[in-house]
Amino acid sequence: MATDVDTDVIVVGCGIAGLSAANRAAQLGLTVDVLEKAPEEHRGGHTAWSESFRVPSAAADLEQFGYEFAVPDYTPNQFYDDIMKQTNGKADPELARTLVENAGPTAEWLTERGVTWDMQPLNVGYTVARTFFDGDELVSQLVEAAEADGATFHYRTEARELIIDDAGDAAGVRARTDDGIVEFRGEAVIVGAGGYESSPEKRTRYYGPDYAEITVRGSRYNTGEGIDMLLEAGVDDTGQWGGAHMALIDRSSPPVEGGANRVDGYQYGVLINNHGERFFDEGEDARAHTYAKLGRIIFEEPGHEAYIIVDAALRELMRATGPSDPVEGDSVEEVLDALGCWEPAKGAETVAAFNAACDPGPFDPDILDGNSTEGLDLEKSNWAVPLDEPPYIGYAVTGGITFGFGGVRTDARARALDSVGRPFPGLYVAGNTTGGLFFDNYPGGTGLMNGAVYGKIAAEEVAGTIELPSA
Repeated sequence: MATDVDTDVIVVGCGIAGLSAANRAAQLGLTVDVLEKAPEEHRGGHTAWSESFRVPSAAADLEQFGYEFAVPDYTPNQFYDDIMKQTNGKADPELARTLVENAGPTAEWLTERGVTWDMQPLNVGYTVARTFFDGDELVSQLVEAAEADGATFHYRTEARELIIDDAGDAAGVRARTDDGIVEFRGEAVIVGAGGYESSPEKRTRYYGPDYAEITVRGSRYNTGEGIDMLLEAGVDDTGQWGGAHMALIDRSSPPVEGGANRVDGYQYGVLINNHGERFFDEGEDARAHTYAKLGRIIFEEPGHEAYIIVDAALRELMRATGPSDPVEGDSVEEVLDALGCWEPAKGAETVAAFNAACDPGPFDPDILDGNSTEGLDLEKSNWAVPLDEPPYIGYAVTGGITFGFGGVRTDARARALDSVGRPFPGLYVAGNTTGGLFFDNYPGGTGLMNGAVYGKIAAEEVAGTIELPSA
């Protein structure tokens, strides 16, 4: 029989936002109950399928924790500028500023909580400081740390309704469990339940009918009920509901929970669609600033797919994490035909025209090197070098959705806001359940840091409103 639960803080979600909130709240001495919709073996939301944080390298001396950044000087101000540039100035300035100023200290704190990091070399074209990790391992590390401080995790527990007391404050959550409906009552609720991107119905609603078929890179459980629950309670909506992080991924990726499945290095070669045409300026910017919008662009090409072509000279700059293998051949047409391109001969003509439009100076894969084409209808802005050293190598790619850009409105203290702009007492939100930060595009590695920063802030705000146990 279901038994109701009384606690200090109810945290909804077991991804980075919920885990940061649970860890910080438990660390501060609060009793914490975490409600995770997924079974234990699938816990962690999209975080379990992710791999990188963007961190200002100059924000703190992170070498003391046993790793260092490949880029020595990436400041909070540069981080802020990247957010504003990639979102075309639409990001909420206060949310963005709070994020970048807290990113370095939050990375230090996560490390203290047991998270282990790694750095990858710059040969995939990153121009910002990013720490890499194993997503499933990070989830386990933070669950263990929170449990060590007394937090309780409830799996297969789906939050469906906020409990509102007579004063209009958030007082708990009604959740569906294997034992029926359970009421979790507490002094505050922190929702870090992810977005709506894993729901075919919501993808169709916000992006169009074809998007029921798009690959979901992360968890199958991020279907938007947390957002629905908040909107039904009176929290305001905000953000770009028709926008999303949609990345370029391997065409053979599984339909859900495939993880990164990255094909990096496309910026150095050419992208060809099924009609044998280029359709995107591959050298517009570093991969970290284009991959998250390029998936949607590719998905809207004929057949929802495209092909990366490089030659032998560029092969060492490619990084593909599967599941398929690249195709190699003596000619561009041969490679495109083997990949399944509808018009491989036209693709070969396109690459020949591209080669003729190149007149490169020194090639530098680690900076925007200024090598551009001249005379094409669609120019390439950087890294435009002729593909003329066989064998040629081709990769078949498509678009995969990571998370949507719509959500609920919050302030820089992670407080949920109603449609008048008033804080909703006792209610806090973090991570991809919120909107207002990402529009049109996304600086790689920022989503995980956003959830970590605001999950931690939410817990600290809650602690400031609850009388903590005496030491």
